[in-house]
Amino acid sequence: MSLELRGITKSFGTLVANDSISLKVEAGEIHALLGENGAGKSTLMNVVYGLLEPDSGEIFVDGNALSINGPADALAAGIGMVHQHFMLVNVFTVAENIMLGNEHVKGLGFLDLDAARAEIRQVSSEYGLDVDPDAIIEELPVGIQQRVEILRALIHHAKVLILDEPTAVLTPQETDELLGIMRNLAEAGTAIVFITHKLREVQEAADRITVIRLGKVVGEALPSATQEELATMMVGRPVSLTVEKELAKPGNVVLAVENLTVRDASGRALVSDISFEIRSGEILAFAGVQGNGQSELAEALVGLQEFVHGSIKLEGEELVGASVHDSLHSGIAYVPESREVDGLIDSFSLAENLILDLHDMPPYASGIRMFPSKVKEEAALRIAEFDVRTTGVEALASSLSGGNKQKLVLARELSRPVKLVVASQPTRGLDVGSIEFVHKRIITERDSGRAVFISSTELDEVLGLADRIAVMYRGKIIAIVPPDTSRSHLGLLMAGINDPTQGAQAS
Repeated sequence: MSLELRGITKSFGTLVANDSISLKVEAGEIHALLGENGAGKSTLMNVVYGLLEPDSGEIFVDGNALSINGPADALAAGIGMVHQHFMLVNVFTVAENIMLGNEHVKGLGFLDLDAARAEIRQVSSEYGLDVDPDAIIEELPVGIQQRVEILRALIHHAKVLILDEPTAVLTPQETDELLGIMRNLAEAGTAIVFITHKLREVQEAADRITVIRLGKVVGEALPSATQEELATMMVGRPVSLTVEKELAKPGNVVLAVENLTVRDASGRALVSDISFEIRSGEILAFAGVQGNGQSELAEALVGLQEFVHGSIKLEGEELVGASVHDSLHSGIAYVPESREVDGLIDSFSLAENLILDLHDMPPYASGIRMFPSKVKEEAALRIAEFDVRTTGVEALASSLSGGNKQKLVLARELSRPVKLVVASQPTRGLDVGSIEFVHKRIITERDSGRAVFISSTELDEVLGLADRIAVMYRGKIIAIVPPDTSRSHLGLLMAGINDPTQGAQAS
């Protein structure tokens, strides 16, 4: 079954998310929809799946015009979608989840779980998905949970399958398995739309590539195109995809963490008894699938977690129990996971955002007096240094793109004397051009003698930036390894499998 879009346009107020987009996906084809986050990829596929109504344009299946007023219409037409954030009920079994909305009944209206199990086993075997119908969702690895989502679409007889950023939460091994499943599905005649911003995976899986930038189709390519060519199409200018850096020259220990445990309000351990050090002039990158304690660890370092036990010392000064204000002023620069929620105040100007943690200090203030002219003067310097694209220092932070918001956060955090840089998911949602800038700046901080802590789920980023890599699994450091460790070994570690014959062990 083929899918064709003609002139799809979708706006949100003055923002044109999709601008007259046309593309065609043939039966048995893996068609990659490539673009930076915010380019309009997911919006376009949400239109196809009936979650959004287009302002104009037409959708055709096998050459026939289709009216889609909701997901039920899409499923009835043979279109299935696996969302980036899984739509599963964690306490239900696989069979119970797949039955939702497609219930098998017998007798007096009782659910026929045996029929559902048989159908799951049959479809699993047909496509090599290998899923236990009686497994509880919350007990399954995320890679298997994703298979459940794919199974559900196939059992609903989907002949067009949309996968929205499907590798975002997968280990390298799970990613390879998914790409293999996609190829099996395509060989069986399924048309697959693969939404992503990861160039390597596009080259490995896609038959054709459509690149979207700022809501418009800017070109098509074959997987034989180089990553540099694809990146240029995504961004509109040449970019460097490799992190260039000299060997690290580590100095004295800046951050010493010992026996650190972080718990939630119910007492559940999110980070369990971990210890590590970071020296000046080195980058320690924490790798792992999202949800294994990396975010809570980064927050604990700057005082954002309430239930913390153990020791966090910055050049010998104990920070456990210190306020966020005191932690920052002790010499920590903090780039939070969400720039919108934790990094900036959208309704404040750029100048105001640049002094959020410095507003009561020289040269911006003296006592109760603030010097607005100095605030604007310094803001202009920071905006120029960090290449923040804006109309001026009085512009609101809400007016910036994601990449420019991240540059603004970096400009604030790295424009004061600091000893330790804590960066959580520093390039999440950024285009490859902004990623290039952020990576160069992080290396500059390292080479200036600062200790750098990075938490990232992007394995290419970890391998490119790190001088050492700490892999977290279920709240523990399972190993600390060098940056030349193979992707396959890192993938095993991220899945909780530690082979002592490969790489160094955690200390």
